Amino acid sequence: MTGAGTVGGRKARSAETEAALKEAAKRVFARTGYLKAKITDITAEAGRAAGSFYSHFGSKEQLLEALLVDMLAAGDERVEESDHSPDFSDPAAVRWHVAAYWRFVSANRAVVTALYQAAMVDEHFSERLRLLLEPNLHDIADHLEHIRGSGGELPGDPLVVASAMTSLMSQFAFTWLLGSPPGRRELTEQEAVDTLTRFIVHGISGPAGAVPDRSATAAE
Repeated sequence: MTGAGTVGGRKARSAETEAALKEAAKRVFARTGYLKAKITDITAEAGRAAGSFYSHFGSKEQLLEALLVDMLAAGDERVEESDHSPDFSDPAAVRWHVAAYWRFVSANRAVVTALYQAAMVDEHFSERLRLLLEPNLHDIADHLEHIRGSGGELPGDPLVVASAMTSLMSQFAFTWLLGSPPGRRELTEQEAVDTLTRFIVHGISGPAGAVPDRSATAAE
């Protein structure tokens, strides 16, 4: 009969191996890129037997998904911080979310780049990525509703505006943190966050009359 201590020891070793594989994968992705990384590269980096990988993950894609889930869980914990507010009628609340996203990408560059690469070559993974990120999109849409609640107007449907906002942040971070910045110019976190925040706040709360509404004309 197996003792509780033995079972607990096995679980602890299993959890330790899983964590080691995840950390090793981050280093391998950063060094070689996701597409060139091999499972044997990851197990060797982790100092584990090649077969140990499949006791925890069915594929390299499944490991990458697990890394994203961990990152999103860490992000959810930050929402409990005292300075977090869902009220986007307050520019400070928008800035908090912009800063949180910038730090999220900055701290997880190798994994975020791997997610981009995997989504480009694997349609199934791209759909999984969309589904995993969709709750965050709806959260942003709910935050935007506060603007309407305070008597303000949005430039469109909250979910559509949330999509535009997150796409802007994603591409901006990709350009400055993951890609080749224009003119090789360096951008501090403060400048990046301030610029994005001003751009977004003006975009979601600026005067609607600044851009002609062609929808009625197009419908005629």
